[in-house]
Amino acid sequence: MVALSSGVTIAWWIALGLGLVVALVVWGLLEILRRTVSEIDAGVTGVWTSGKRVAQNTWTAHLFLTTKARGLDLLEELRHHARAR
Repeated sequence: MVALSSGVTIAWWIALGLGLVVALVVWGLLEILRRTVSEIDAGVTGVWTSGKRVAQNTWTAHLFLTTKARGLDLLEELRHHARAR
């Protein structure tokens, strides 16, 4: 087996240590990114849910005009019956 000099061994340990530091920094940045994406996803989910609720509550809004017309017809009919008495 070939023995390595003391300087080469130290260089390898320094390289391994720097690699570990870089890996930890990358992991930390990815964790920050993951948390940010999770917060954005939660916000988008809230907006999407609110939008669906608004859509559910307004999908029959076009019927208000028909309801108003039928109500006016009913009111006229009631007035007609009241005059007939």
